[in-house]
Amino acid sequence: MLKERANMRIGDVAHKAGVSTRALRYYEEQGLLASERTPSGQRIYAESAVERVQLIQQFFTAGLASRTILQLLPCVDSGQGSPEVFEMLAAERDRITAAMADLAAARDALDRIVDIANHPTPEHCPALREPAWAPYADAE
Repeated sequence: MLKERANMRIGDVAHKAGVSTRALRYYEEQGLLASERTPSGQRIYAESAVERVQLIQQFFTAGLASRTILQLLPCVDSGQGSPEVFEMLAAERDRITAAMADLAAARDALDRIVDIANHPTPEHCPALREPAWAPYADAE
């Protein structure tokens, strides 16, 4: 049950928070956001839902998965972190750092390919070799 009066419909929260209604439904499915239902089944949210959604968006922007965010929200609600939460955040940072290193390596490999394409040499381009295609030259 929501602690404060619920009076915002899903479209209002989505608009004010800058997300889609589909995102709000997903957040509810993941346990990140709560709503009440009207007798006709429509979702209604407390006004604090807008701020909660914006916080969830910040966590997603930081690269956190919904299951990680779910573990963080009780700390946000209580205003107290635990050593386990800080360890989890450090592990997430390490994961992102490793992903960045992998992307940098991929970028460097692509830079080499672009350089070869812009400055072909016989070493890298069979068409520049003499003879260009030895197997075909032998067939004649």
